[in-house]
Amino acid sequence: MGLDAYVNTFGAVCKAKYGERLRKLTIDAQFTCPNRDGTLGRGGCTFCNVASFSHQQAETFSISEQLEQGKARYKEAKPKLNADKFIAYFQAYTSTYGEYQVLMDKYDEAVRDSDIVGLCVGTRPDCVPDEVLDLLVNYQEKGTDVWLELGLQTANDKTLRKINRGHDFACYCETVARARVRGLKVCTHLILGLPDETHDDVMSTLKAVLKQGVDGLKLHPLHIVEGSTMAKAWRSGRLPLLTIEEYAASVGELIRHTPKDVIFHRVTAYAKKPMLLAPDWCAYRWNGLVAIVDNLQRFGGQGDALE
Repeated sequence: MGLDAYVNTFGAVCKAKYGERLRKLTIDAQFTCPNRDGTLGRGGCTFCNVASFSHQQAETFSISEQLEQGKARYKEAKPKLNADKFIAYFQAYTSTYGEYQVLMDKYDEAVRDSDIVGLCVGTRPDCVPDEVLDLLVNYQEKGTDVWLELGLQTANDKTLRKINRGHDFACYCETVARARVRGLKVCTHLILGLPDETHDDVMSTLKAVLKQGVDGLKLHPLHIVEGSTMAKAWRSGRLPLLTIEEYAASVGELIRHTPKDVIFHRVTAYAKKPMLLAPDWCAYRWNGLVAIVDNLQRFGGQGDALE
């Protein structure tokens, strides 16, 4: 059995609502980040690399063209899927970081595509003013399925400072409250295996996030990419990383302590070499997922620890 048998997955939720699993088409709209441009700091988060999201595509193609190319790639790779509904995913960097009119023009261009039924906007908790939330509500009221994706990574303020995140957990809480009072769905990104964090820290973060209210979660292991600040620490032997077994065990416990109505958009992630330096198991798409499903099969699925 696959992940859907144990977890309330985004794919399964979309299939129940739309009759098919919606594919996210990633968009690079040439946003930057206040933690890079000097507004908050420079250099970004210690796990990040400017090359991890290439602007090459955006410099050549418009948002509409990127969507068409994304659809073509999916249909070529999986012709039997008959996919005709998609989600526009503003993924690269901070996708609410810009002038209001600029943001609206970019989002408008995406949702004008008749195949787009959803809009996912990835951003930081400290870059979501009320006017942007109201703009997203406007799309939702017109029938677009809207998700605000907030990169939190951890609720531990000490760790947030250590990874040069540039905001604290209180900032996240305040943004979530403003989004949820407007009826916007919030998906929170968490990283497992951050420096000096234990499994207990991960569980504390989950508890804190659930207390604020959240509609979705995205999980991924800390992996080291070329050009990041963490790469230096890893090369010097000062940064231990989770094994696949440790990651699967921690994710399994996190899932079992998550209420069944919360939607998991992702439970692991992978990266391509040579950009990926470590751990090696993150270079393969299915390794982490197989290990997690095995853990869930053995010890129980979503919400089981709460019953």
